[in-house]
Formats: sequence, C-alpha cells, structure tokens
Amino acid sequence: MTIAVSPQALPALVLNADYRPLSYYPLSLWSWQDAIKAVFLDRVNIIAEYDHSVSSPTFSMRLPSVVSLKTFVQPTRNPAFTRFNVFLRDKFECQYCGSHDDLTFDHVIPRAHGGETTWENVVAACSPCNLKKGSKLPRQAGMFPAQKPYQPTVQDLHNNGRLFPPNYLHESWMDYLYWDTELQP
Repeated sequence: MTIAVSPQALPALVLNADYRPLSYYPLSLWSWQDAIKAVFLDRVNIIAEYDHSVSSPTFSMRLPSVVSLKTFVQPTRNPAFTRFNVFLRDKFECQYCGSHDDLTFDHVIPRAHGGETTWENVVAACSPCNLKKGSKLPRQAGMFPAQKPYQPTVQDLHNNGRLFPPNYLHESWMDYLYWDTELQP
C-alpha cells in the first residue's frame, strides 16, 4: 500500500522543530500553497527548495521542498485506536493468512464471548478469514493470529509506516527520512 504523491504538485516535507517528520505514514506533506503561507506567517524555516519559483508583480520566491516548524509539536504518546492504525500496526496484512487484500478487522475473542474492542483484542483480517472465523474462539476455529495483538507506541507505527513509502520521494527529502538507516560509505 502506498500513498500517491504527485511530483508536479511540488509538496513540501514538513519536519518538526527537531528535524524529524511529523509522521511517516502518511508522510507529513503540505501543498506548496500551505508551505508558502506558513513561511509568510513565520511558522516555519525553509530547509530546502525546489528549482521552481512563484512570482507576483513585486515578489519572487523559490518553492520550499522541506520546511521545519519553528515550534516543537509534542508527539502523542499513545496513538489513537483507529482501523487505520490497527492495519498499520499489523503491516496491512491479514493476521491469519497474510493476505493484503480486502482487509477488515477481527475480534480475536469475539464480542459474543465477551471480547472487547481494544488494541489487545483486535487484529487486521481479510474478509474471507473474518467470515471463516466468525464468532468462534481461536481454538474453536483453529485460527490464531500471526502476532499477539498489542497496543503499539507511536514509534512502532512510525517504524511500520517507513515500510510503505509514498510513490514519490523528492531527493531533498532523503536526508530527513529514515534517520536510523545505516549510512553508505
């Protein structure tokens, strides 16, 4: 699964004040219009620019390709419990068969058996596996998730998000993405 980014749109990568992306998935990008507005409102520093410029009768400016916020935005400690974040935690694959298609989510302990809708009881599942398991317990269905469901940290989701880069990454962004990858000699 990739996020579609159009290189013709000239988006700006948005970094926090510590020069880390606000998010990896979806990648924190602003339209060039929003980036310019933030520059004029003095909310960001321009780190890198495109070769493309915009002009008015009295002003010309190269479009920012990377900006950093002037004020640090404290990342949340616990990610929101959403369908998307469950899929991201489970790397967009069915926890029963490994399929990436037709994903939904499954209660490992079904609600009919007292299971709750929590991080620790919900996994990504494809529709066929979800229907096959139904409201049976894992033992009854003979279906066990590949990994035990857990509440991820924001860092867990960032790490998984790095596995699904957008279809387009501008060269000026590369120094600010994937900070913990090994440097080439």
